[in-house]
Amino acid sequence: MKPVQRTLYDIAHARTGDKGNISNISLIAYEPKDYDLLVQQATEERVAQHFSDRKPSKVIRYLLPKLHAMNFVIHDVLDGGVNDSLNLDMHGKALSFHLLNLPIE
Repeated sequence: MKPVQRTLYDIAHARTGDKGNISNISLIAYEPKDYDLLVQQATEERVAQHFSDRKPSKVIRYLLPKLHAMNFVIHDVLDGGVNDSLNLDMHGKALSFHLLNLPIE
């Protein structure tokens, strides 16, 4: 039997902020029991790979275990930021939805 494909969206929700050319994405587990899976699956390396088309220069993950959450600070993914970008989504709000599409095992 083929395993069911799931995404982070199945176990977490996200919030996004930005400052200049840096996107800040928080992932929060719906259920505390899923936090360990979130930690295992949403690593700095996987997030950097998932955003590779935007060429991040650095991805930093901060774990917030008491909140069953984590925060990613992703550098250089906003085409220069709100004032410099020709991108339609200059604030990067859609990046949280892109992260929630990351496949998990």
